[in-house]
Amino acid sequence: MEENTSNENRKKSGLLWILIALLAITNGITFWMYTQEKNKAANEIIVKEQVIVERDNVTSELLQLQKDYGNLQTTDKALQAEIDAKKAEIAQLLEDAEKHKGDAYIISKLKKESETLRQIMRGYVRTIDSLGTLNKTLIVEKDNVLKELTNEKGKTTTLNKEKDDLKATIQKGSILSCFNILAKGVKFKSGGKKESETSKASRAEKIKVSFSLGENKIAKAGEKTVFVRIVTPDGKEMAKNYDDNYRFTFDKSSGYYAGKQALNYANTEISGVTYCEGKDAFVPGNYIIEVVCDGVIIGNTSLRLD
Repeated sequence: MEENTSNENRKKSGLLWILIALLAITNGITFWMYTQEKNKAANEIIVKEQVIVERDNVTSELLQLQKDYGNLQTTDKALQAEIDAKKAEIAQLLEDAEKHKGDAYIISKLKKESETLRQIMRGYVRTIDSLGTLNKTLIVEKDNVLKELTNEKGKTTTLNKEKDDLKATIQKGSILSCFNILAKGVKFKSGGKKESETSKASRAEKIKVSFSLGENKIAKAGEKTVFVRIVTPDGKEMAKNYDDNYRFTFDKSSGYYAGKQALNYANTEISGVTYCEGKDAFVPGNYIIEVVCDGVIIGNTSLRLD
């Protein structure tokens, strides 16, 4: 009897130590994950602070450039026009620095452009000085400086093109992705509270379209209205009414939508469902379905009703 009791106690003691060991391992893993996330957050803060410091430096350089260009005056109308154009360019760069203050890539591009503008200004100074004494030597020097200005202007044009290309890339990258698109015919019963799927055109009352919007960190967050455009088997756009209330624009065109839904997009994946209906009864055939958001077709599918 005593031996059985002793064995039972040893088993309980062994189980207790196993539980203690498991708790220690679990706590260790939890602490490690917490430390990793903490270090990641700290690194992100450091990078952001570095970008802000660099932005402030670029802004200071542009403000000084703005002041220096403001001090440049010449009686040469063509040269003065170029100087005034550079003043306007600096003002735009200051706006870009404020608008993209957290974008390390943009700030780096602005820094290069400010350095280019500083070099161009030195050329203007030499040109203005050369105009003070008109002799053959200074005329030759002026021509050389103007050649340098042309080269610098070409560099500035290249930088502006790169900036425009970057803007276009950002706009393209901000387009939302759409997946898991599913369309099916539905009919309703019990006063419209219950629905059932049907593949028969004569029984279908609406087309139910479900979809998911993907994660996109550079897209603008907020309310997104998702439109569903449906082309019927006879080539018509399906809409409950064909007036301005059901008209919308997409891909530089316009048409009518069969359904829409407003979603609060927070740059993470989100799903939606909309019920589409038309003015006329459904006819047998293939229905082409397009999902549109922010004026762009982001997904499509089809549905066949017999």
